[in-house]
Amino acid sequence: MKNSRLPSRSAFALLCAVTCAVFAAPTAKLAPHPAALPNTHAPGEVDRPELVPFIVADPASLSGIVVDETAATLVGKWQYSTHTPPYVGLGYLHDLRAEKGAKSATFTPELPRAGWYEVRLAHCSNVRRTTTAPVTIRHGDGETIVRVNQREEPPHARLWRTLGTFRFAAGRAGFVRIDNAGTSDGYVIADAVQFLPVPPPSSPTP
Repeated sequence: MKNSRLPSRSAFALLCAVTCAVFAAPTAKLAPHPAALPNTHAPGEVDRPELVPFIVADPASLSGIVVDETAATLVGKWQYSTHTPPYVGLGYLHDLRAEKGAKSATFTPELPRAGWYEVRLAHCSNVRRTTTAPVTIRHGDGETIVRVNQREEPPHARLWRTLGTFRFAAGRAGFVRIDNAGTSDGYVIADAVQFLPVPPPSSPTP
């Protein structure tokens, strides 16, 4: 006998859409990056609804200094999506899995003071992502390149991955750049970068 208590497919879709709207409603100040292609997914059309509660609708609610994709410098065509939560703000960008080696997204913070910062990268994860996203951190001691497996779920709130701790000058001298060179195995995701002030590393005891 059919269980009348079970929600229909349409009811579940409506519930998911409402839940997404509650958790993901961005602030009025946010506007999509003008150089990015628009999102093609309808509200609530997500592949992992259990991760919707981890969406951060307002980047300003986060600790430290956060640079969202809306403020990134883009090279090449990137497209918005909200299909795989979680994400920061309006959604995330992907490289359309095209023109490999010709695209980048650069996140440049305005750091209030010189010092040490833990740098975290926001990205959603699934099997369609690249395993080798190259991320360049420009800091006070040069540049460091980290390869990020974006198929693996990030450990911080299922959204953030620590790239390392680095010394930065005050102002806009540093940046984090994501590009799509050598990433033919999947999509590259660009969402947000967080800079968290931390104490300087301890000097080794002589």
